[in-house]
Amino acid sequence: MANILLCCSASVSVYKACDLASKLSQEGHQVRTVLTENAARLVSPQLFQAVTGEPAQVSEWGERREGAMDHINLSRAVDLVVVAPCSADLAARLAQGMANDLVTTALLAVPSGIPRILCPAMNPHMLGNPAVQRNLEVLRGDGWSFVEAEEGHMACGDHGTGRLAEPLTILDVVKRTLDQRA
Repeated sequence: MANILLCCSASVSVYKACDLASKLSQEGHQVRTVLTENAARLVSPQLFQAVTGEPAQVSEWGERREGAMDHINLSRAVDLVVVAPCSADLAARLAQGMANDLVTTALLAVPSGIPRILCPAMNPHMLGNPAVQRNLEVLRGDGWSFVEAEEGHMACGDHGTGRLAEPLTILDVVKRTLDQRA
């Protein structure tokens, strides 16, 4: 089974990432979760720990600190990276190579050649914004695979494309990606 790094950014759809983490763990994968600080305001890291059996992290700073090298330790021995949900903010920071939190530093430290799957989730107007589209194109050019956002009703009341793909859809892409590596 695979070692999967699941990174979550702030989106109402982060609850689906908990379900995804659970499904990946039930498949026998080791899932280590990293949340942005704002994602951790929406859902507790302890929930991810409960469904994966692995500690979920938000920051390199604090009592669980491993010599300020958590980002390196998280990126070692990773077979696959999944970013779900990926907000407009995180996509912009990744496209620019920023390293200003544990999520971005860990993702930058993942060795080249490791498959990376990005799952956008945001308001349809945000997703359609030219700046967001440019950032997503940069990430595609950098080798990221995508599980595209789905159409539907949004938490904000809008309707359109921007919903995080369903966990089973993401799980299917993870399985296919891992099968291609085998």
